[in-house]
Amino acid sequence: MSRPRIVIVGAGFAGYRAARTLSRLARNKADITLLNPTDYFLYLPLLPQVAAGILEPRRVTVSLSGTLPHVRLVLGEADAIDLDGRTVHYTGPEGDGGTLTFDRLILAAGSVNKLLPIPGVAEHAHGFRGLPEALYLRDHVTRQVELAAAADDPESCSARCTFVVVGAGYTGTEVAAQGKLFTDSQVRKHPLRAGIRPRWMLLDIAERVLPELDERLSRTADRVLRQRGVEVRMGTSVKEATHSGVLLTDGEFVDTRTLVWCVGVRPDPLAESLGLPLERGRLLVDPLLQVPGRPEVFAAGDGAAVPDLEKPGAYTPMTAQHAWRQGKAVAHNVAASLGIGERRAYRHRDMGFVVDLGGVKAAANPLGVHLSGVAAGAVARGYHLAAMPGNRVRVAADWLLDAVLPRQAVQLGLVRAWSVPLDTASPEVPRVPGRGETEGEGGVGSRSGAGPAKGSGAGPATAAGAVEHAGAGRDPGSSGAGSDPAAPAKGFESPSSADHPDAIEAQDSKRFGAPLSVRRPDAVKGGGASGRGRAGTPEKSGPPDPVQDPDAAKHDEPPGPVKRPDPRPHGKPRPGTPAGGAPSTAAPGNGEPSSGAPAGGDPVTAAPGNGEPSSGAPAGSAPSTVTPETGEPLPGTPSIHKPHPDAPTAPEPPEHRFHNPSEGAS
Repeated sequence: MSRPRIVIVGAGFAGYRAARTLSRLARNKADITLLNPTDYFLYLPLLPQVAAGILEPRRVTVSLSGTLPHVRLVLGEADAIDLDGRTVHYTGPEGDGGTLTFDRLILAAGSVNKLLPIPGVAEHAHGFRGLPEALYLRDHVTRQVELAAAADDPESCSARCTFVVVGAGYTGTEVAAQGKLFTDSQVRKHPLRAGIRPRWMLLDIAERVLPELDERLSRTADRVLRQRGVEVRMGTSVKEATHSGVLLTDGEFVDTRTLVWCVGVRPDPLAESLGLPLERGRLLVDPLLQVPGRPEVFAAGDGAAVPDLEKPGAYTPMTAQHAWRQGKAVAHNVAASLGIGERRAYRHRDMGFVVDLGGVKAAANPLGVHLSGVAAGAVARGYHLAAMPGNRVRVAADWLLDAVLPRQAVQLGLVRAWSVPLDTASPEVPRVPGRGETEGEGGVGSRSGAGPAKGSGAGPATAAGAVEHAGAGRDPGSSGAGSDPAAPAKGFESPSSADHPDAIEAQDSKRFGAPLSVRRPDAVKGGGASGRGRAGTPEKSGPPDPVQDPDAAKHDEPPGPVKRPDPRPHGKPRPGTPAGGAPSTAAPGNGEPSSGAPAGGDPVTAAPGNGEPSSGAPAGSAPSTVTPETGEPLPGTPSIHKPHPDAPTAPEPPEHRFHNPSEGAS
């Protein structure tokens, strides 16, 4: 008798916790498969420290295969789910497809960036949901400070040193706090023009910073930000983003090359494709995290609307602390449906929050006790060490090194601007050259099993950490730009260039034909009852994105072959030109025509080395570009094409040559 098959879609906070719990409960009693686009779980609360250069990227990732025994990991993104046939179709990282069959299905796809219909935002802003976006932001901020230090124009210097963060929720507040410290440390090594300092702006239409938290935490965070020099503008947001800056809702235009979008998240549209009841895009489930009418389907995390038993009539918010605990509850209920253990309803009460503001500053209220300053910083870091599923020693070591050594502000150039668009279906996977995506006709597009980036908040709670991490929340209520959170946003257009003053990214985009985002080329919405797709503006080539460098369009393209004027009198044939007209191309050597060349007016192709024509090359009657006696180029031949008899023939470059990271350094 075969064992029951359990498929988990997504390895975010809910999916990872469910897989880890089931690997213990259902060991040797069920086949557990985890479908995720990456091979790691991302501890998102520490992502701002990656962007600020405090932690190395791998410190905030936890290996799935290394920490989930008895769980089969399948790399891929779910494209379609057939509930009646009990199958999940997915696309692997190299474009190959596959199908998983299940007896029990756990949907933990999570959430993606919340997009608002603000002109220019989709083209010029970047989100902060995954590791690629954090790496890009670190490189971009470093580059802007270095370019500003070398700039002669005061206006250009000021614009490059202005950084605008939209959304004063958990993520936006921590990004602005950590970013200000990072740029201040940079300018000590790269002094700017007199009177110019890095300028960070935090915008939100809410009345206060961290509107979801206790007012005392909000006041503490606001005070620390202002003391550090961050411009906190509540009641203000972005009205329009342009190539040279942003227009604010109060009418002010801010020259900037950096727009970080931390407005919040929306449920992954995978749930919309299933044809099941939804609550504001989230799949409705009962307190047992089971889909009504589908006893084999369970859901948890951001994509599930779970009744809040502590607040009758409400649903649990989209925060990582809820997702982590729901993952454990759904694992117990799935095991119980297979006869292992008992069912349990999901119930949780918040025990407090922590917000890391960088340095030794933080805001916290564990068990209702309000803390600030060094004490809150110690509580915040202690909580993170206790909550992380792994890498605790490495994280602590990086914190210690950061306290005694200066930060390394260098550009790695590993992530380009066009590979992390705001309107991406997979924030945890950078866009890959040559991979396309078909636009569907309905619904805002999505990706599949959203994995690590789905938990924007606190990590696991342990005996040592009953306090929630405020940075763990996905900022679902962050008002950001003050529009309907469900409103579709304008699709991301052409890959952003101009992130580099030499417009290298524009050349990359032309060379690779970079797609809109990473998805199957044939994936469209409406694949049966559970097809998935993306809607929005179809991909089209456009000008480079000048938010990073408005002068990129002025840079010249690389020069082509040099053309020299023909020194011969007009109409006079070159020496050795046979009557008839078509040029004869001889190889370096002796310039003699090839054997077997058919008569006609086509060019003659000579074999390299001896100048004798290759078989089958058409005999021409056009002028030859070499002398018959020596095989040397005739006068007037462009020097860039002059052959050398002893020079080996260079191999043809590959059709798609990946960009050397060193080329992107400024």
